[in-house]
Amino acid sequence: MGGWRDMPAETLEQQYSPSRWSLRLGSDAVIQAHLAATAAGTQRARAGAQTSLHVPYGDGDREKLDIYFPADPSGSFPVLVYIHGGYWQCLSKDESGFAAPPLVSQGVAVVAVGYDIAPKGHMDAMVLQVRRSLAFLVERYSSIRGIYLCGHSAGAHLAAMVLSTDWTEYGVMPDIKGAVLVSGVYDLEPILHTYVNDALNMSWEVAQRNSPMLCITPPAPAAAACEVLIAVAQHDSPEFRRQSQEYGQALRAAGWSVSLLDLASVDHFDIIEKLSEETYVLTQVILNMISRA
Repeated sequence: MGGWRDMPAETLEQQYSPSRWSLRLGSDAVIQAHLAATAAGTQRARAGAQTSLHVPYGDGDREKLDIYFPADPSGSFPVLVYIHGGYWQCLSKDESGFAAPPLVSQGVAVVAVGYDIAPKGHMDAMVLQVRRSLAFLVERYSSIRGIYLCGHSAGAHLAAMVLSTDWTEYGVMPDIKGAVLVSGVYDLEPILHTYVNDALNMSWEVAQRNSPMLCITPPAPAAAACEVLIAVAQHDSPEFRRQSQEYGQALRAAGWSVSLLDLASVDHFDIIEKLSEETYVLTQVILNMISRA
């Protein structure tokens, strides 16, 4: 049968070490460059937009949102909700506003979601926090005209878990019109056998119930028009690329509207960093998705 189960441990570790696949920089350097680029981009975004920072959606220290409003926030506006990556154990909302400038200039609000990362955060809790953040947004801001999820890496996993939410438990029905899942992980089982799980400490049961691949349901009537875009980098690892392809196929088979975007000449990190640029293809795809709705 082949596949990840037959890989030697060292090979599996490499497949799930995104920094080892970048051609631009060495493994440590590409991570440091990513931290620097996202932090600097967020500072620029905060300086150039009307914001509400550290808005609590719960009682936890990290249960906070950063909101970047469009230039004219009167009336209603679409919202891009950005869920950061970091393998569920680093980064925060404070490096997650870098994509705001090209979007707010086109009338789109951007919300960066904070959540408890490992080791404090447990996978079940992270998924619930992101879902609660959406419920809070819908209840708090009546001016929202459509929600677009955007997640990178671990954040793409969390955004995908939002798509499987039973919203009756939350008493709201967010109008999720689109989801942009960038270089994500949709089956957590391989992660159990890598260094990534050292901090997460997931059991097999936790990995199963939090794997988007295993939580796919047909879109609810309210989500029938939701567009899902699954983006992957040319220089993502073969395992990351496989996971994106297989998750996209499974969603499509269940009745979701899915497109796959394979982006040339980018790696696991600059595929998302470049959302700070208005001319970047993924920025344009997101703006087009929003303008079509």
